Amino acid sequence: MTEPCDLAAVVARRLIGAKKLSPVELINSCLQRIAATNPASNAIVGMDEGLAKKQAKVAEQQVMRGDELGLLHGLPAAIKDLNPVAGLRSTWGSLIFKDHVAEEDDLTVANIRAAGANIFAKTNVPEFGAGANTRNRVYGATTNPFDVRLTPAGSSGGAAAALALGQVPIANGSDYGGSLRTPAAFCGVAGFRPSVGIVPSPEKVAGLIPWGVNGPMGRTMEDLYLLLRAQLDVDPGDPYSSSDALDFPDLLEPADLNAVRVGFSLDLGVCAIDEDIAGIFRTRVKALSAHFGQAENSAPDFSGVHEIFEVHRGLSFVTSHQEKLAKHRELLDRNVIDNTERGLKLTVQEIGRGFVEQHKLFKRVTDYFDDVDVVICPAASVSPFPHEQWFVEEINGETMPTYMRWLAIAYAPTMALCCAAVIPCGLDHKGMPFGLQIFGPKGRDLRVLQVALALEQAMLGTDMARPVPKLA
Repeated sequence: MTEPCDLAAVVARRLIGAKKLSPVELINSCLQRIAATNPASNAIVGMDEGLAKKQAKVAEQQVMRGDELGLLHGLPAAIKDLNPVAGLRSTWGSLIFKDHVAEEDDLTVANIRAAGANIFAKTNVPEFGAGANTRNRVYGATTNPFDVRLTPAGSSGGAAAALALGQVPIANGSDYGGSLRTPAAFCGVAGFRPSVGIVPSPEKVAGLIPWGVNGPMGRTMEDLYLLLRAQLDVDPGDPYSSSDALDFPDLLEPADLNAVRVGFSLDLGVCAIDEDIAGIFRTRVKALSAHFGQAENSAPDFSGVHEIFEVHRGLSFVTSHQEKLAKHRELLDRNVIDNTERGLKLTVQEIGRGFVEQHKLFKRVTDYFDDVDVVICPAASVSPFPHEQWFVEEINGETMPTYMRWLAIAYAPTMALCCAAVIPCGLDHKGMPFGLQIFGPKGRDLRVLQVALALEQAMLGTDMARPVPKLA
């Protein structure tokens, strides 16, 4: 029998509104699942169980009184530990802030709370989100729901693992170089990187640096979209905030795939992909291409993207962490130190060239989408790896020059300001989740979401459907 915590978020919310599921019953089910699975997974950190039960009781009373209910009313939600939550320990995964309790919510959290969600816990991250392996010296490592020896990736690894395990029905993420997309792929859930400004981030240290965005995660595209609608907003504190956020419909309808023009690409022309993952992808393309009206093997021209990424990544870290490096170096993990030091070595000439080449890349990619609706490629370049590893050091015998290079399949679309969804697509050659990335140009969020939903539905009942971990 399905436990309440295993219900899809959209189903649970509908049942709550119909007085057929109590928010108290739902939170108790989630807390029981957390108690059973979190000792092994370490996905949930900074939890307040008493607060969770209290808020659920209030939500139940509001339902019974017939009050107007929010979009997420009564749904337990876990918040990534990069987002401050009032009254909860909010550490950014760093020893510098290991005892920090936030005084107020950031905007993303405030909007999720205003929609009626029961916010009671944080999900684990690598320090300041730096890296695709969720481990830090405050909380330790989070494990993959399908194999506790392996990583769920990062930086939204705790969120992805918590969703896969049924600990919560919704969880937010954030994404720069794949921070919610790669964990979604590794854990068999869905994630969406919105266009810049759709989910505003006025709390950024430097508002004109666009790469990091907040976004939704869920077990399905419909669940993800439910959370996205709560996150959408317009805020003048974010210079990229746009009224485009107001144009999303209440319900996400699947695209007619027969009318979709798709480009399939194994490596976007510039990314190292493990040979076994490549074989899985080719098999999936053969099975899925018949669903589309126009399918071709093609991708935008991403030449030069690695150099562009390194410049902008370094600049971002200097902006955010140079003072921490100077004052608290001994408390920082290697990834933050490495990125910040790389950024400090950049010359003005290199930074200038990085901006020029990024704009050229953006225009090339945007022009490509005049004739193609979306590109589909692997969501990750490798199968999940041991969480003792900081990062993937080599692929097919090729040494990765930086700890981020194995994530190029995710950061390449970021550097062109694309929006991108990741959906589960069965298991890989090692029996671990395999994910597809669907991306389109800036502003084509709804189209990408519709195609992802249609693909998800097309794979139901096949060996490409979303895998579910064995809780035992």
